[in-house]
Amino acid sequence: METVRASRLLSVLLLLQNRGRMTARELADELEVSVRTVYRDVEALSAAGVPVYADRGRTGAYQLLGGYRTRLTGLSEEEAQALALAGLPVAATELGLGTVLAAAQLKLHAALPEELRRRASELAERFHVDVPGWHRDIERASALAGVADAVWHARRVRVRYRRWDGSAVDRELDPLGLVLKAGVWYLAARCDGSVRTYRVSRVDALTDLGETFDRPGDFELAEYWRAWSEGFERRLYPETARVRLSPLGRELVPFFLGAVGARALRDAGTRPAPDGWSTVELPVEAGAPALGQLLRFGAELEVLAPPELRHRVSEAVTRMGELYG
Repeated sequence: METVRASRLLSVLLLLQNRGRMTARELADELEVSVRTVYRDVEALSAAGVPVYADRGRTGAYQLLGGYRTRLTGLSEEEAQALALAGLPVAATELGLGTVLAAAQLKLHAALPEELRRRASELAERFHVDVPGWHRDIERASALAGVADAVWHARRVRVRYRRWDGSAVDRELDPLGLVLKAGVWYLAARCDGSVRTYRVSRVDALTDLGETFDRPGDFELAEYWRAWSEGFERRLYPETARVRLSPLGRELVPFFLGAVGARALRDAGTRPAPDGWSTVELPVEAGAPALGQLLRFGAELEVLAPPELRHRVSEAVTRMGELYG
C-alpha cells in the first residue's frame, strides 16, 4: 500500500506541475480516488516539502507556489525514451540502452523530494521484473541493436534471414516494432506490402539501405501482436483432444500446455464430477508431438478421443510398462 501511495503522490505532483491549478474533485477523478484521499495526499506532499497552495471556498483549487517544479532537468531525448524500459533493465541492455537508462533513472531519482525519493528506493527494493521464463534466458540476437535503430528511425533495411529449416533468404523490410516474448525478440516488419513477424535471432546480416519509409497510419504494435499471437497459437495447436483430468491434472495444464491450455480450461467452465475428475477438450499439436504433450500428465489424464490418439497413448503406456517391468 505504501508503494501505491508513493506512486499516487508523484502523480498528484506532476498533475499540478503540468496543469497549473486543479480542484480536489478534478484530482480525485483523474486518479480514481476519493476527494478525502486527495486531501490526505496533498497534506503528505506539504509535509515532504512540496509548496502546495490551496484556494479556499467553493471554487478553491490546489496549485504549486511560485511556479515550483520538480527538478526533472537534464534528461536527454535518448534518456527520456529509455525510461519507458525502466521496468525491463535486461531488455534495455539488450537494446544497447543500459547505460542510458541508468543515467536517466539517476536524474529522475535526484529530482524527487526526499520523501518520494525514499519511497522510490523502497519500491525498487521490494519489486523486480524478471522477463525470461524459467527454462530460458533472453535469446541472444546479434542484430538486435541494428534492428532497434532501424525501427526507431524508420530506416528501410535488407536482411539475410535464416528460416526454421535452416535455409537463408534475403528480404527488404520496413521495421515497424519489436516485441520481447518469453525471452525471445520478434520483429514486426512490412515486406512486399504486408506485415510479417521475424525472429530477430535469425537475422544473420543487416544492411541499412539509406532510405526512410512512412509508417502505416493504422498500425498498432500491441494490436498486431495480439492478433498474430492468436493465429500462431491456432497454427501451433491445430488439433483437439477430449480428455479426463484429475484435480492435479487440471493444475498441470498451464505448465504443460501454456496459456492456450489454461484458456481452454477457462472457456470450458466444466464442473468436476463427484470423484474430482472433469472432462474437457484441450488443444494439442498435430501428429507425434501431441503424444508427448499428453504423456507428460502421466496418470492424471485419460485420453477419450480421438480414438487413434487414445490408441497411440495406450500403446506408449504399454511399452513403458514393459520397459520398467
